[in-house]
Amino acid sequence: MITKSGTYTIELIKDENYSENSTDNLISYEKIHFMESEYIFPTKIGLKASKNEKGISSAIIGSIGGGTGIHQNSQIIEKDRIIVCCSDSVFCLSIPNLDLIWKTQADQASCFEIFKFNESYIIHGEMEISRLNLNGEVMWKKSGADIFTTEKGTDDFEITESYIKATDWENRTYKFDYNGMLIE
Repeated sequence: MITKSGTYTIELIKDENYSENSTDNLISYEKIHFMESEYIFPTKIGLKASKNEKGISSAIIGSIGGGTGIHQNSQIIEKDRIIVCCSDSVFCLSIPNLDLIWKTQADQASCFEIFKFNESYIIHGEMEISRLNLNGEVMWKKSGADIFTTEKGTDDFEITESYIKATDWENRTYKFDYNGMLIE
């Protein structure tokens, strides 16, 4: 996936085969932002920043938890940073240098989507809906009776002006206000 931030181009690449210190990697990254773990990361996302097709920086992020993909709502581009869902965590990297600003575990399993809400971020996770402030600090987390996805994987999460609506595997619907209180 390729996206823009002002005059910079940011490319996101799924790179699950990347192995730290291996000479067999297809891409060599300048910066490695992995959490400390003895487990193999199910998702590794490479990022490349460029301007006028000239490479500026590259980095790779990885975390434990469930696998996640790269899609329209898996990241947010801001003027000077990119915020990316990767497995159980959300990473915030500077643009264009791709230095790690913060990393937060926002779900126990997988962070599916991220949305900007006022001066915060709403995370649609597998086990939890969470809200982070701009510094990556958890404002609140809420869980349900089952995972926050449906069998079809569609129409399971919505942000409205007055609430966040999430549907679980058993098709139970939850409505949270923006303070994390359950409305219904």
